[in-house]
Amino acid sequence: MKGIIVAAGYGTRFLPVTKTVPKEMLPLINKPSIAFVVDEFVASGIEDIVIITSRRKKSLDDYFDHEAELEAVFAREGRDDKAALIAPPAARISFVRQTEMRGTGHALLQAAPLLGGEPCVVAYPDDLHFGSPPLARQLMDVHERTGGCVLATVHDPGDVSRYGVVDPAPDGEGVRGFVEKPTKGSEPSHEISIGRYLYTPEFFELLAEGWKRHEDGEYYHIYALDRMIAAGKVAYKSVEGQRLDTGEPAGYLEAVLEYAWREPAWREVIRRFVAGRK
Repeated sequence: MKGIIVAAGYGTRFLPVTKTVPKEMLPLINKPSIAFVVDEFVASGIEDIVIITSRRKKSLDDYFDHEAELEAVFAREGRDDKAALIAPPAARISFVRQTEMRGTGHALLQAAPLLGGEPCVVAYPDDLHFGSPPLARQLMDVHERTGGCVLATVHDPGDVSRYGVVDPAPDGEGVRGFVEKPTKGSEPSHEISIGRYLYTPEFFELLAEGWKRHEDGEYYHIYALDRMIAAGKVAYKSVEGQRLDTGEPAGYLEAVLEYAWREPAWREVIRRFVAGRK
């Protein structure tokens, strides 16, 4: 099982900072958001990760590389704790560039040659996950039972008209349909798709087939997904644990606060700040 992280977008909701800083490098206190996804993959047993980037994102390459000078300083000082903080993850990480912004389906096709015909977990790093088992592992467990693609979902009891919504099969695990942004009241369920998918090699074959037929504009994964659903080869997993959406500033701020709340020293900072505003 391999992993793909789609990190080629512009991040326009976070301008002006994303003019020079990739959105995926925006930190939750001291750790960039993309590192949480890599850690999730590694904890799930994924050892090969492909990160899809674009021209302005060289800092992603640098972050996951060795920092030889700083490592040497920590070695001289005997600071193993600091050395561990900057060590590259226990995975082989490759980078591929999407040289033109042609949509996420096009982006995935750039990574396909590096997969070696193996299934993969795809992550859009706007979605972070706290909890156990890791989110990628949850999808992998379903794949091992079903053999097909797997969508990660969360149950949203409110208005789901802004999301892609799963139409569940009667068995409670299969997917018989997928509706993008259904009109309010027509939604087939309240299971909304989030930024984690497990795709099989057959999915990528269909993705390439759809690209050959694509004429203009951005290309997404819907053609291949619909074909796999029609063949009865897609399941879904309602996520266990906490999912945080960092795709827009308010959600990002919530993720920062959630991460800070888990550390006692930072939690006290939040408490003092709130107490001072009463």
